[in-house]
Amino acid sequence: MTEGMKTIIYPVTDLDQARALFSVLLGVQPATDEPYYVGFRAGGQEVGLDPNGHSKGMTGPVAYWHVDDIRDSVQTLLVAGAQSLQDVEDVGGGKLIASVRDADGNVIGLVQEA
Repeated sequence: MTEGMKTIIYPVTDLDQARALFSVLLGVQPATDEPYYVGFRAGGQEVGLDPNGHSKGMTGPVAYWHVDDIRDSVQTLLVAGAQSLQDVEDVGGGKLIASVRDADGNVIGLVQEA
């Protein structure tokens, strides 16, 4: 079902400040730098900054598991007791994301690459 956890997204209120801090932390410049998302690639990981994350209900960083079939993965998790948090959404270039919440309130993010 999963290719592993390769992405973590941080909700941020000051995108410029967060971009500067994570550039220093990761030692790289952003691979994606847009007003709605800044993404870094370092050490085989994608680290994203979402300036709209808090308004989407993110209360902290969300880890995203990479899967081959996101719709099947979401359905499997819902059958196992998860609750839908964010429906499957194309975030550009055919990349799909979704998230569910487990019984303890933990957010589980899913990504399907294009």
